[in-house]
Amino acid sequence: MKLATLKTDRLILRPWRAADREPFAAMSADPEVMRYLMPVADRATSDAIADRLAAHIEAYGFGFWALEVPSVAPFVGFTGLLHVGDDMPFTPAIEIGWRLAREHWGKGYASEAAMASLAYGFETLKLDEIVALTVPANSRSQAVMKRIGMSREPADDFEHPRLADGDPLKSHVLYRIKRDAFRP
Repeated sequence: MKLATLKTDRLILRPWRAADREPFAAMSADPEVMRYLMPVADRATSDAIADRLAAHIEAYGFGFWALEVPSVAPFVGFTGLLHVGDDMPFTPAIEIGWRLAREHWGKGYASEAAMASLAYGFETLKLDEIVALTVPANSRSQAVMKRIGMSREPADDFEHPRLADGDPLKSHVLYRIKRDAFRP
Protein backbone atom coordinates (compact mmCIF):
# COMPACT_ATOMS: atom_id res chain seq x y z
CA MET A 1 0.00 0.00 0.00
CA LYS A 2 1.26 3.46 -0.89
CA LEU A 3 1.69 5.62 2.20
CA ALA A 4 0.46 9.14 1.59
CA THR A 5 2.63 12.19 2.18
CA LEU A 6 0.95 15.58 1.91
CA LYS A 7 2.63 18.91 1.20
CA THR A 8 1.42 22.45 1.65
CA ASP A 9 3.23 25.72 1.04
CA ARG A 10 5.00 25.43 4.40
CA LEU A 11 4.45 21.90 5.71
CA ILE A 12 5.00 18.21 5.07
CA LEU A 13 2.61 15.66 6.56
CA ARG A 14 4.44 12.35 6.36
CA PRO A 15 4.74 8.85 7.83
CA TRP A 16 6.47 8.65 11.20
CA ARG A 17 10.23 8.09 11.57
CA ALA A 18 12.17 6.71 14.52
CA ALA A 19 13.67 10.18 15.05
CA ASP A 20 10.15 11.54 15.74
CA ARG A 21 9.87 9.63 19.02
CA GLU A 22 12.03 11.98 21.08
CA PRO A 23 10.29 15.25 20.13
CA PHE A 24 6.91 13.48 20.35
CA ALA A 25 7.71 12.36 23.90
CA ALA A 26 8.81 15.90 24.83
CA MET A 27 5.61 17.35 23.37
CA SER A 28 3.51 14.72 25.18
CA ALA A 29 5.22 15.57 28.47
CA ASP A 30 4.37 19.28 28.19
CA PRO A 31 1.47 19.95 30.59
CA GLU A 32 0.20 22.88 28.51
CA VAL A 33 0.10 20.79 25.30
CA MET A 34 -1.68 17.99 27.16
CA ARG A 35 -4.00 20.26 29.15
CA TYR A 36 -7.15 18.98 27.39
CA LEU A 37 -5.89 15.52 26.45
CA MET A 38 -5.51 12.25 28.28
CA PRO A 39 -2.10 12.34 29.98
CA VAL A 40 0.82 10.33 28.66
CA ALA A 41 2.33 8.62 31.71
CA ASP A 42 5.90 8.03 30.54
CA ARG A 43 8.25 7.56 27.59
CA ALA A 44 7.18 3.94 27.05
CA THR A 45 3.55 5.06 26.75
CA SER A 46 4.56 7.86 24.39
CA ASP A 47 6.49 5.41 22.20
CA ALA A 48 3.51 3.03 22.17
CA ILE A 49 1.23 5.85 21.00
CA ALA A 50 3.71 6.79 18.25
CA ASP A 51 3.82 3.12 17.21
CA ARG A 52 0.00 2.96 17.03
CA LEU A 53 -0.15 6.13 14.95
CA ALA A 54 2.53 4.80 12.59
CA ALA A 55 0.74 1.43 12.38
CA HIS A 56 -2.52 3.14 11.37
CA ILE A 57 -0.68 4.81 8.47
CA GLU A 58 0.88 1.47 7.51
CA ALA A 59 -2.51 -0.25 7.58
CA TYR A 60 -4.60 2.39 5.80
CA GLY A 61 -2.15 4.63 3.92
CA PHE A 62 -3.23 7.65 6.00
CA GLY A 63 -3.46 8.60 9.65
CA PHE A 64 -2.17 11.17 12.09
CA TRP A 65 0.90 12.07 10.06
CA ALA A 66 4.07 13.48 11.56
CA LEU A 67 4.14 17.20 10.82
CA GLU A 68 7.38 18.69 9.52
CA VAL A 69 8.23 22.32 8.79
CA PRO A 70 11.14 22.25 6.31
CA SER A 71 14.06 24.50 7.29
CA VAL A 72 12.44 24.99 10.73
CA ALA A 73 11.98 21.60 12.42
CA PRO A 74 11.77 17.97 11.29
CA PHE A 75 8.93 17.30 13.77
CA VAL A 76 6.52 19.85 15.23
CA GLY A 77 3.62 17.51 16.04
CA PHE A 78 1.03 15.57 14.11
CA THR A 79 -2.07 16.24 12.04
CA GLY A 80 -4.31 14.01 10.00
CA LEU A 81 -7.15 11.55 9.78
CA LEU A 82 -7.82 8.53 11.96
CA HIS A 83 -10.49 5.84 12.26
CA VAL A 84 -12.56 6.46 15.38
CA GLY A 85 -12.88 3.61 17.87
CA ASP A 86 -16.12 1.65 17.76
CA ASP A 87 -16.97 2.63 21.33
CA MET A 88 -17.75 6.22 20.37
CA PRO A 89 -21.43 7.13 19.98
CA PHE A 90 -20.98 8.61 16.48
CA THR A 91 -19.20 5.75 14.73
CA PRO A 92 -18.34 4.69 12.14
CA ALA A 93 -16.37 7.86 11.54
CA ILE A 94 -13.04 9.33 10.51
CA GLU A 95 -11.63 11.93 12.86
CA ILE A 96 -9.37 14.84 12.01
CA GLY A 97 -6.94 15.77 14.74
CA TRP A 98 -3.78 17.67 15.53
CA ARG A 99 -1.28 18.17 18.32
CA LEU A 100 1.60 20.60 18.03
CA ALA A 101 4.53 21.37 20.28
CA ARG A 102 3.86 24.62 22.12
CA GLU A 103 6.68 26.54 20.45
CA HIS A 104 4.87 26.03 17.14
CA TRP A 105 1.46 27.32 18.26
CA GLY A 106 0.02 30.48 16.76
CA LYS A 107 1.69 30.11 13.35
CA GLY A 108 -1.28 28.68 11.47
CA TYR A 109 0.31 25.24 11.12
CA ALA A 110 -2.65 23.34 12.61
CA SER A 111 -5.18 24.99 10.29
CA GLU A 112 -2.95 24.62 7.22
CA ALA A 113 -2.23 20.95 7.91
CA ALA A 114 -5.88 20.30 8.77
CA MET A 115 -7.05 21.80 5.46
CA ALA A 116 -4.62 19.53 3.60
CA SER A 117 -5.95 16.57 5.60
CA LEU A 118 -9.57 17.47 4.81
CA ALA A 119 -8.72 17.80 1.11
CA TYR A 120 -7.09 14.37 1.17
CA GLY A 121 -10.05 12.86 3.01
CA PHE A 122 -12.68 14.28 0.68
CA GLU A 123 -10.82 14.28 -2.65
CA THR A 124 -8.68 11.15 -2.41
CA LEU A 125 -10.46 8.95 0.13
CA LYS A 126 -13.90 10.14 -1.05
CA LEU A 127 -15.19 10.37 2.54
CA ASP A 128 -18.67 11.78 3.02
CA GLU A 129 -17.96 13.30 6.44
CA ILE A 130 -15.09 13.98 8.83
CA VAL A 131 -15.50 14.68 12.55
CA ALA A 132 -13.40 16.37 15.23
CA LEU A 133 -13.75 16.19 18.99
CA THR A 134 -12.42 17.96 22.04
CA VAL A 135 -13.43 19.06 25.52
CA PRO A 136 -15.62 22.19 25.79
CA ALA A 137 -12.82 24.23 27.41
CA ASN A 138 -10.41 23.69 24.50
CA SER A 139 -11.19 26.93 22.68
CA ARG A 140 -7.96 26.83 20.63
CA SER A 141 -8.88 23.52 18.97
CA GLN A 142 -12.46 24.63 18.49
CA ALA A 143 -11.18 27.77 16.76
CA VAL A 144 -9.23 25.57 14.31
CA MET A 145 -12.34 23.45 13.73
CA LYS A 146 -14.33 26.56 12.86
CA ARG A 147 -11.55 27.99 10.65
CA ILE A 148 -11.48 24.84 8.55
CA GLY A 149 -15.25 24.94 8.04
CA MET A 150 -16.49 22.48 10.65
CA SER A 151 -19.67 23.09 12.61
CA ARG A 152 -21.13 21.87 15.87
CA GLU A 153 -24.60 20.75 16.82
CA PRO A 154 -24.82 20.70 20.64
CA ALA A 155 -27.11 17.65 20.43
CA ASP A 156 -24.06 15.69 19.12
CA ASP A 157 -21.94 16.43 22.21
CA PHE A 158 -21.16 13.33 24.24
CA GLU A 159 -19.51 11.81 27.28
CA HIS A 160 -16.23 10.10 26.37
CA PRO A 161 -16.79 6.37 27.02
CA ARG A 162 -13.15 5.67 27.89
CA LEU A 163 -13.07 8.18 30.74
CA ALA A 164 -14.44 7.67 34.23
CA ASP A 165 -17.40 9.61 35.54
CA GLY A 166 -16.11 12.73 37.25
CA ASP A 167 -13.05 12.99 35.00
CA PRO A 168 -12.74 16.66 33.97
CA LEU A 169 -12.15 15.54 30.35
CA LYS A 170 -15.27 13.32 30.17
CA SER A 171 -17.53 15.85 28.38
CA HIS A 172 -16.75 16.35 24.70
CA VAL A 173 -18.02 18.51 21.86
CA LEU A 174 -18.29 17.08 18.36
CA TYR A 175 -17.73 19.05 15.16
CA ARG A 176 -18.51 17.77 11.67
CA ILE A 177 -17.93 18.70 8.07
CA LYS A 178 -19.54 17.06 5.05
CA ARG A 179 -17.79 16.74 1.71
CA ASP A 180 -20.21 19.14 0.01
CA ALA A 181 -19.48 21.83 2.65
CA PHE A 182 -15.69 21.64 2.24
CA ARG A 183 -14.09 24.70 0.61
CA PRO A 184 -10.37 24.18 -0.05
